[in-house]
Amino acid sequence: MLSTFKNAWKIPQLRKKMLFTLFMLLLYRLGSHIAVPFMNTSVIEQLFNGANSSLFAFMDLMAGGNFRNFTIFACNIYPYVTASIVLQLLTIAIPSLEALAKEGDTGRKAIAKYTRYLAIAIAAVQAVGYTFGIFRQAVNATTYLEYFTIIISIVAGSTILIWIGEQITEHGIGNGISILIFAGIVARFPVDIFQSIARVRAGLASSIYLWIFLVLAIAICVFVVILNEGERRIPVQYAKRVVGRKMYGGQATHIPIKVLLTGVMPIIFANSLLAIPSTVAMFTKNEATRNWITKWLSPSGGPGVVIYVLCSVILIIFFTFFYTTIQFNTVEYSKNMQQNGGFIPGIRPGKPTSEYLQRSLNRLVLPGAIALAILSVLPTILTKISNLQFNYGGTSIIIVVGVVLETTRVLEQQLLMRNYRGFLRK
Repeated sequence: MLSTFKNAWKIPQLRKKMLFTLFMLLLYRLGSHIAVPFMNTSVIEQLFNGANSSLFAFMDLMAGGNFRNFTIFACNIYPYVTASIVLQLLTIAIPSLEALAKEGDTGRKAIAKYTRYLAIAIAAVQAVGYTFGIFRQAVNATTYLEYFTIIISIVAGSTILIWIGEQITEHGIGNGISILIFAGIVARFPVDIFQSIARVRAGLASSIYLWIFLVLAIAICVFVVILNEGERRIPVQYAKRVVGRKMYGGQATHIPIKVLLTGVMPIIFANSLLAIPSTVAMFTKNEATRNWITKWLSPSGGPGVVIYVLCSVILIIFFTFFYTTIQFNTVEYSKNMQQNGGFIPGIRPGKPTSEYLQRSLNRLVLPGAIALAILSVLPTILTKISNLQFNYGGTSIIIVVGVVLETTRVLEQQLLMRNYRGFLRK
């Protein structure tokens, strides 16, 4: 991995992309220190130390640390992630959107535009909930213009993050949304580590659990690498055919199907949906309702952590299959193979090939999805038992490792496209 980054740095085009990505991340971190106007930070701090501290801590982790300081990035990039989920589900349910998705770059650009509009609308709803809901005690605004300034600042922050994510995807290295979430998680790691060490020193938690968590974190990193690199290669044979005076085909190749074809996107999608109850709690002025949501629908409560873990497992498995179906369309793949004279040995072209690919995909993806879900919830359970402060648990570790591996893979592909074989040397 390090050699890949080192070799990529030597190529001017890739170095420019890497520097652009770092510059965008710098803008993200700078924006994380711009506070929303007309907000009393001392009151916000009291709210974080009050009865709903666990709910606030969870929302702060989802926002990459921007929620506690109530910066312009308080909503983070999750409105865009939620909008992406909604649009992808609607693409399957609405025929016109499905037809638009099949129109190539034009259709994808149109859907991306709808996603941006929906993300801004979701961010506006969240901003209103923050201003007139749970943070109303911290609002120093007295006029409609000042209230509008608070709301528009939060919406503008989410819009800037959407723009930064898209710029990284287009002009930088890797998936911009994943990298922004990665940056927010990494920024929180030192805080969680120091808080956990402080709790152990103060006698509020056992040092045994801290060592167990560290060993578990290393094991998760190893298993995530194995899952990301694991693949099944389905053999494909291309028949010989003559076009003009030239002969094409006749070679044997394979279809590589990865165990984790979706990367970390299922976890990001699952986290986005699981944050909805906590977001709803921000709107209510009823303390009893907010406490009920905290107890039953967030990982902070006793029964809530069980419900959260079960929902997390189910959603991760669901989105793994859902996202895999979008990325790997077995019907289209079978048609393309048949049109180019390709076939799987022992399998008839057409529908039998599509069914064989689907069965192979399901058998490969299901164990990977279950393993991914279990790895993501184990540290959450340990955190609840041990009273340590690794609140984001295995989810954060998996996202960090997954984004690093994904970015490394993108760099390797870029190196290969430029006929640079330095990273292949042993």
